[in-house]
Amino acid sequence: MSGSSSSPEVLVVSTTGEVAPRIQAACRGIARVVNCSDFFAARQQLLERPPALLVTDLRLGAYNGLHLAYVVRTSGLPTRTVVFADPIDLALAREAQAIGAFYEWPHRLPFAVRAYITATLPPRDRRDPAAYDRRHEFRGGRRSADRADLFGT
Repeated sequence: MSGSSSSPEVLVVSTTGEVAPRIQAACRGIARVVNCSDFFAARQQLLERPPALLVTDLRLGAYNGLHLAYVVRTSGLPTRTVVFADPIDLALAREAQAIGAFYEWPHRLPFAVRAYITATLPPRDRRDPAAYDRRHEFRGGRRSADRADLFGT
C-alpha cells in the first residue's frame, strides 16, 4: 500500500472490527484506508479532510451511516458514499440511494470497493437493494453435475 498523498483515501466507518481489514486488504496498492468506529470521529474526518470514498455501516448506534451520507450530500463534498447493513434494512438502503449513496451487500464490499475507487460509475445507484446477488450460488441446469463439486454439494 502506498503512503503517498496522491493515492485516494477511503474512510471506513464500522463498529465491528471485521469490515475494515477486508476493505484494507482489497484496497492495498490503490488507496489508503482510514478507520473510524463512531459517528462523531467520522463526521469530523469527513469535514476536515474529505476522502474520495466513504464506506459506512448503516447501524452505528445512536446515529447511523445515513447521517454521514447526509453530511456528504448537504456539505457538497466530492466524496462517493457506499453504505451497507447486516442484516439488510431495505427502508434505510432505499433512503440512502435516494440521497445519492450506493448500497452494497456486506459480503460484496471487498470486491465492490475497488470498483468504486477505480471505475467510472453512474452518478447514482439505480439497483434494487432487495435483489440478492446470486452469482456465487450453485444453480441447477444441464451442466450442474459438472460443477457440483466446485460448490461442495
